[in-house]
Amino acid sequence: MNLLYKPAIRESAEFKPAPIPDTEGHCQMKVGIIGTGYVGLVSGTCFADLGHKVVCVDVDETKIARLRAGEVPIYEPGLEEMIRRNVRAERLSFTTSIDEAVQAGLDFLFIAVGTPSNGETGAADLNYLHRAVRDGAEAVRRAANGHSDAFTVFVVKSTVPVGTVREVSRVVSEYLPDGRCAVAFNPEFLREGNAIADFLEPDRIVIGCDSERAREMLAALYRPLTDKGYPLVETSTVESAELIKYAANAFLATKITFINELAMLCESTNADIEELAHGIGLDARIGASFLKAGPGYGGSCFPKDTRELVCTAQAYQSPLKIVETVIAVNESHKRRMVDKVRRALGGRLDGKRIAVLGLAFKANTDDMRDAPALTILPPLLEDGAEVVDFDPEAVDNARVVPPYGLG
Repeated sequence: MNLLYKPAIRESAEFKPAPIPDTEGHCQMKVGIIGTGYVGLVSGTCFADLGHKVVCVDVDETKIARLRAGEVPIYEPGLEEMIRRNVRAERLSFTTSIDEAVQAGLDFLFIAVGTPSNGETGAADLNYLHRAVRDGAEAVRRAANGHSDAFTVFVVKSTVPVGTVREVSRVVSEYLPDGRCAVAFNPEFLREGNAIADFLEPDRIVIGCDSERAREMLAALYRPLTDKGYPLVETSTVESAELIKYAANAFLATKITFINELAMLCESTNADIEELAHGIGLDARIGASFLKAGPGYGGSCFPKDTRELVCTAQAYQSPLKIVETVIAVNESHKRRMVDKVRRALGGRLDGKRIAVLGLAFKANTDDMRDAPALTILPPLLEDGAEVVDFDPEAVDNARVVPPYGLG
């Protein structure tokens, strides 16, 4: 593993992107991104803000039409203004046509489609990924026809199980010879609500790739960041990079679950959970982040990634008992929240009016995926309570999210 490192200095707790990107001395590269979900849209916009030429592709015609009109389909602080700025500068564009995206030749084609969790097994559903890879490889082959010097790096940005990138390489090789392409894995570490800062002031940039040429191209792509001191981690195998992403999320999920269990103990012993979290968070070996007690973790990453990691470990006959327990405890913790409300209201909920402040899985997002509210609120409604909810961004999404509308 190669670690290229210079001490990274965060300028402030609240990231404020520069109105004009500093591209002096950096080569502008051509980037295509398949998928304009959270990861694809934020990554594509930030690459454009670094000075690269970016085309984002999605099969959803309505979403692309909204983006072209300057409307952002997700809520992320600072993203709307950044998109508009880079569209005006002609560094960022949107299309439903993969051929349109690659016709001018691409240095990189990022795959940033969803890999949702299979409801029955917990394993990642890779159907969207495989379709995007095949569509992208076929389009690159058509665009490169007759251009012997064309070389494109396919970069998997989606979170995928270990071994997936090897399979992607095999699929791409069916369309393009080795001398025309390479495949790499470049996981994202974006926190919703802080995604722009996380991309432009990263803790680390991880790259897993077997091709030296692709490594050099990716290093050049990220040079506007690494030149500022942000670390680039180049793993010796693709598999290491794939597991880094899952291991990071599993560890953070464990930390959240740990503090939530201690919160229950504090309630039984007259201890204060915030004082406890502060006291242990000052230990540099532990750290203060992810020690905020709450109703349990949710969102688009932790639930599905912990389940997939457990499935992978079982498939390799190397079970992860700690992660299995974290998943079980998190689910039971959300259900315990319902019991706490019942006890606080004397055991009966019918006719009670309950205010709920916050519906999304975390602040500064409108994301309802696996939000604890989806587990906690339906039983309150079923027991006859009148629930009045408020969320500054997620109310509209909460009203339509299955299996319950919470509006």
